[in-house]
Parts: sequence; structure tokens; C-alpha cells
Amino acid sequence: MNKRDCYTLVLRPQSFEARPAKLTSDQQDKIKSLSGLRQRWDTQQIWRAVKNGKTLGWFVVDEVIGKHEFITYAVGLSPDGHVLGVEIMTYRETYGGGVRNAIWRQHLVGKTLADPFKLDEDVPNISGGTLSSRNVMDGVKRVLAIQKVLNLVE
Repeated sequence: MNKRDCYTLVLRPQSFEARPAKLTSDQQDKIKSLSGLRQRWDTQQIWRAVKNGKTLGWFVVDEVIGKHEFITYAVGLSPDGHVLGVEIMTYRETYGGGVRNAIWRQHLVGKTLADPFKLDEDVPNISGGTLSSRNVMDGVKRVLAIQKVLNLVE
């Protein structure tokens, strides 16, 4: 799945504006404090989704480690800090690909940074894909922290 397909599925904007973020070490520390997870890179791919001149939300492309390989995923975020959707763009593992299942990803929709992100409690674990499911779930929480730290929340 390419970026255009993902942001169309997640936000359905008329247009989008690339807003890549260069994160300072202070911002990375704040992201870790809010999410409990280290920000691996100092640059984050972000797009502003626009319709009729209004911000619909934000589209963020990120990567987490599955068991051995990176999983590239996209998160659509509302202007007020809710997850609108999650799409798996590239899954490189040879097994445990249940995170590609739309029903599983639906458990992340509506979440905010204040919500619990507990595998097997509010988000189901995927048998044979525990690391992939935990890491995508945690990555979504980190993306919400990025949104807050960069003041992309109204």
C-alpha cells in the first residue's frame, strides 16, 4: 500500500501538505516521557490533511520492529488527538501478520494519548504475532505523543 492510498483511506482529504518534523533531543525526551517509548529517529514523516481549507487531521508514517523486521504503518489523527485509522503499509516478517487485519487495527481507532494501551486488555493480542501487535500498538501511542509534543492538537 502506498502513502496516497493510506491517507485517502484514513482521512479522505482534498489535499495534503508535507510537514516533516525535525525533532530536537528535548522533544524526543518529551515523547518518551508521554508514551514510555524512545523516539528512534530525529525526523518524522507527517502530512496535514486538508479539505475545504480546513485541517481534517494529520497523517503520520512510522516504523516499528516486528520480531526481526520493520513494519511500516500509517496513522490518521484527528485535530483533537484521536486515532482515526491505522494502515499497515509494509509488513516484512514471514509470520505473525495479524496486524494487517482491519478488525484488529479497529481496536486502535478512537484512542487518545490518555487512553490505556494494554495488550490483551483493551487491544487483543495476536497469537503468533505478539511482538508485532505490541509494537504497532505502542507505536501508535508514540505517534499520539509526537502529535502533542509538536502542538498538532487543537
